[in-house]
Amino acid sequence: MHLDMDYQQQDTLVVRLGGDMDLGVADKLRIALDKQLAEKRIRYLVLNLSRVTFIDSSGLGVILGRYKRLHHTGGRVILVGAQPQVKRILELSGLLQIMEEYPDENRALTKIV
Repeated sequence: MHLDMDYQQQDTLVVRLGGDMDLGVADKLRIALDKQLAEKRIRYLVLNLSRVTFIDSSGLGVILGRYKRLHHTGGRVILVGAQPQVKRILELSGLLQIMEEYPDENRALTKIV
């Protein structure tokens, strides 16, 4: 799994993911995200999934956990650029019913402001 984090604004964290989001990387991803959320006052978490090739229930759990954490404090998780096979799993899981989704980072970031 590839992981790149970038602060776009004071309260926005963009995370670019690549590869498989499965049981093998779920704990590592959860720890990395939680560390950033604890250290900074993040209100918006933008997850760029354009290079994610596979996601399983543990990957979905990481996303849902961060959603619950931010939603509790008035924040949002925004999904960006999911490939068709990943988007289908997000749809079946119901995550796209509770989270916003955009085709690219620029559109997502303009909706935040």
